[in-house]
Amino acid sequence: MLAALLASQAGAEEPLSAIDWLNTPGAVPIAAPRTPVLNEPPTAQGVTVPEVTVMPLDSAGHEAVGLLPSSVTGLPGSLWSASAASDLSALWRRASAEPLPAIQALYYSLLLAEAEPPRDAGGAFLGARVAALMRLGAVEPALALVERAGPGTPQLFGAYFDLALLSGEEVAACQLLRDAPALRPGYATQIYCTALNGDWQTAMLLFDTANALGMLTRTETQLLAQFLDPEMVETAIGLAPVSHPSPLLFRLYEAAGTPLPTRNLPLAFAIADLRGDSGWKAELEAAERLVRTGALSENRLLGLYTDQRPAASGGVWERVAAVQALDRALETRDNEAVAKALPAAWRLMQQQRLEVAFATLFSERLSQIELPPRGAALAFRMKLLTPEYEAATPGAGASRDERFLASIARGAPDAALAGAGVEQAIARAFATPPRPAPDLARLIDAGKLGEAILSAANRADQADGDLRDIAESLATLRALGLEDTARRAALQMLILERSE
Repeated sequence: MLAALLASQAGAEEPLSAIDWLNTPGAVPIAAPRTPVLNEPPTAQGVTVPEVTVMPLDSAGHEAVGLLPSSVTGLPGSLWSASAASDLSALWRRASAEPLPAIQALYYSLLLAEAEPPRDAGGAFLGARVAALMRLGAVEPALALVERAGPGTPQLFGAYFDLALLSGEEVAACQLLRDAPALRPGYATQIYCTALNGDWQTAMLLFDTANALGMLTRTETQLLAQFLDPEMVETAIGLAPVSHPSPLLFRLYEAAGTPLPTRNLPLAFAIADLRGDSGWKAELEAAERLVRTGALSENRLLGLYTDQRPAASGGVWERVAAVQALDRALETRDNEAVAKALPAAWRLMQQQRLEVAFATLFSERLSQIELPPRGAALAFRMKLLTPEYEAATPGAGASRDERFLASIARGAPDAALAGAGVEQAIARAFATPPRPAPDLARLIDAGKLGEAILSAANRADQADGDLRDIAESLATLRALGLEDTARRAALQMLILERSE
């Protein structure tokens, strides 16, 4: 079809050049040949070949990209340079999506830090960082990283396009593809972007060609056909939802009027529900998932919780009602109402693993309220989950475990107060001076600082009640100067009971 179209156009008129002066006939200037000089004396005594360092143009610059400079993170620029990219990528794959919030915050610092990449990075290091951010649901930081690295390369465009689709920035991604056709993504991407750029005829031609060549899956064929011809949506047979959609398929389902629920999809898809098109319930549930992994501010969640009156009862509506009751009681400074609303709201937040976000939102306001002993004890534990944990003080007649928690907050756990198991492991980790685990000490001695930090974070993340791993990971973090992270992780292990 394309060949016949071009042939008919060729017979009708002469093609026009994209460069005007090529259409103007004229003599082609030819330089006179250079006449060699016979018996010319040598101009050099020898040949010196300079030492040249070869580095792939598409990997060196973008691998070091970050959103947080050393002045913010306190981490050196040589953080990763002595490590192997494969070792670091393996550690990032081991990181869970929902570790302790203190470890989670450390992961973000490492993922977003500006630092020299491993010498053998070759594009894999940045890819591992972007993949880890997506597992956490942190689509916007991942997109910012890729944009800063330069998405206009075949190595980065695929990740950039996926992130742009999830965050609603697909127009910019398709314009980039239009201006740089050498990127050559898959046929489905080309068809979608060509149509989105307004060239529907070319998009249809590409679709027919790709479909004839068998370059599209059955699902892509049906969804793209409906995207290119919206009238087909009314007559097309409904497609069953796929379990592992790509971001492009996810958006095509949405365009066809059958959006996929994000509840059972990877966390990165949850950001699509925050665009305001999916309804309040879906937006609330997506926000809870993203706040749990630190990908969304707890203030955004509070805004959603207090935006409207609960539409029903049970599930997310019960959490909305509980948070609104506590917020209202604090606004009116009704001590009795606060004492009643606080335990109910805390219990519901525990069920959703949102205790740290809840504490960050309400701890300061609770400190201004006089609470009964039970409420005061809960407010004390909540304070220990905030960045102001050092200022938390137990009330009169505090229990043994409350006094032990207070000693951790000061950075000197009282071994005499430590109970069995995790508490004793924590007390050992805070012995002076802190000693890193032997295998991690070898990494530190080899200059592999980032790898040692990431390994210690992994060990705390995966400890699952292993007392040795708990003690070694916390001690290593302290030895590396990450005292705040170690204290907060220790407090969270006990208060959130993640090790059980």
